[in-house]
Amino acid sequence: MKIAYFVHDLTDPAVKRRVSMFKAGGAEVLLTGFRRGAVPTSVDGIVPYDLGQTADARFVARLSATMRHALLGRRLRHRIAGADVIVARNLEMLAIAQSVRGRRTAVPLVYECLDIHRLMLSPGPAGVALRTIEGALSRNASLLMTSSPAFVTNYFEPRSSVNLPVVLVENKVFLGQADVPDPPPGTRADTGSWKIGWFGAIRCAKSFAILSAVTRRLEGRLSVIIRGRPANSEFSNFDAMVAAEPFISFEGPYRNPDDLMAIYQEVDFAWVIDFFEEGLNSEWLLPNRLYESGWAGTIPIVRDATATGQWLARQGAGVRLPNDLVESLVGFFRELAPAQIDRLTTELAQIDPSNWICTQAECRDLVGRLITRDLHGSRPTT
Repeated sequence: MKIAYFVHDLTDPAVKRRVSMFKAGGAEVLLTGFRRGAVPTSVDGIVPYDLGQTADARFVARLSATMRHALLGRRLRHRIAGADVIVARNLEMLAIAQSVRGRRTAVPLVYECLDIHRLMLSPGPAGVALRTIEGALSRNASLLMTSSPAFVTNYFEPRSSVNLPVVLVENKVFLGQADVPDPPPGTRADTGSWKIGWFGAIRCAKSFAILSAVTRRLEGRLSVIIRGRPANSEFSNFDAMVAAEPFISFEGPYRNPDDLMAIYQEVDFAWVIDFFEEGLNSEWLLPNRLYESGWAGTIPIVRDATATGQWLARQGAGVRLPNDLVESLVGFFRELAPAQIDRLTTELAQIDPSNWICTQAECRDLVGRLITRDLHGSRPTT
């Protein structure tokens, strides 16, 4: 079984996870994509085909690069040689993959969409044009792969022109062959001060402002550790901002999944809040941090009105707060007692681990569904 995988960023840890999942499911992967940094020598052992460098928040430049490769799709035909299925991760790559695939091939095409960009939701001409393009490009696809049911109910069904069968693949932790320990049992000690971990793609300036205000007001009772990849396009000067904060530190990147348990065990709470696409994508997503923190036994902090908050509410776990986050957080940490920490930790530990972890069986099932999917199927229930 062979999957030709077209991606927007070869350096994205989430791309590496999906490649690992495909491999664990029994597939050989042909990996092609743009990158947001240096060319990786390999992605989980797969040597990628580099389409060039792009950058966050440079839509016009990315559009130009996409059009260039889409117009020259025949030159990339070797990237789908022998493939049983083609998977295109986001709209840019769907355009390129469609061009490479051509109209006459019988190789199924899967559209993988894990974020809904604000432009896709615009009621103006740009939004209408993008949704029209998305619908046209997906017309000959066989499947839509997404990570949250709320993307379907809030975008694909009511607004998008995409009309495809849907497979839900949540952003669960995939350990593969990594030597990662199980989360330790027990409760967290009351030290008189608490730590929040904000890990992953750091792209939310509003979150930074909230955490800055809260930690300053609590005067040392709460600190924040940031790890991952800051999106410099979203911050005026990220390093200077961190340096100016007495209770916030940036500890650099980490290896996923190898370092996940260690970094989450350093903190008491996980920041699972995002305002990057406030009112839109941020309300609907189920982010990596949700599954990572739950698996590690680190209490997630969420907004209760979002899909993430509703997911945790169904599980009866997590710190679920209203939108007035500064006052809510200050009040929560001022009143936090050992008994409450014990309760929150116990609630999290009682959730079935299958909610957090993607198994090899799930990987095999995913690869099987992608490869055996008919080109034109009816839309199933998500």
